[in-house]
Amino acid sequence: MYFLNKFASYLYIYSFLMKARLERQVAIRRIVTENKVTGQEQLLMLLKHEGFEMTQATLSRDLKALKISKIPDTQGSYIYVLPGGNGKVEQTSRPGANYLADGFVSIDFSANIAVIKTKPAFASSIAALIDSANSFQFLGTIAGDDTIFVVLREGVERSDVFSFLENLMPNLKGRLI
Repeated sequence: MYFLNKFASYLYIYSFLMKARLERQVAIRRIVTENKVTGQEQLLMLLKHEGFEMTQATLSRDLKALKISKIPDTQGSYIYVLPGGNGKVEQTSRPGANYLADGFVSIDFSANIAVIKTKPAFASSIAALIDSANSFQFLGTIAGDDTIFVVLREGVERSDVFSFLENLMPNLKGRLI
């Protein structure tokens, strides 16, 4: 009987901790969606303001679990963003702005490889966006800081790639040749 009571106690504590974690993560998602959050210190302060006390390490684990990442914004700083439900990154600033397209510089081709040049720090975000679209045209991407290698499937035309990128990042319309 002792072990059963102890198990019940542990189960109660575990469920309490999981509920607290869920409430904290919901608050993090809401804050990142509603605010232009530029760093963990700012996010910790906003969470504390709402009654959530935590360490930076706990916040880092929550950000990783929620797949929240940082992308460059137009002012030259970085902001936290949530992963989009449709493979696109949700933007927390100017409505309708497409910051990833702002980082696009050029594209060139060699056989079934496309090389995309970006502004510094944009490549990984653009590559993640391309990969998350799960398009039949691409086998995959490899991204550095300002360059992306995109492996195209056999038979994919440049015009197909241009159309795909323009649909993915509407601000590219007219910039691809």
